[in-house]
Amino acid sequence: MDDRTDQHTSPAEEPDDPEVEALYALVAERLKQAHARVSALNVSTDAKTALTRQLLIVTETAKRDLPEAARRLSRFVQDLDEGRQPLL
Repeated sequence: MDDRTDQHTSPAEEPDDPEVEALYALVAERLKQAHARVSALNVSTDAKTALTRQLLIVTETAKRDLPEAARRLSRFVQDLDEGRQPLL
């Protein structure tokens, strides 16, 4: 039997780990909330587009490096909370 991980297997296809599943769920919920906040901002369409792109970068990062995506999302939300332009 070959126990090696398939190089083409994504993290979502690997064996279930309750901690990883919980982090995915948390990041997904926080991304949803962040998108709603960006949508509700009273800023230009260009600014909303730029912020949405940053959130899409976090989404893509989550597919490869979930802890890094969580850190980036935390910084993004903190910047929004403090009235700063979020930078990833």
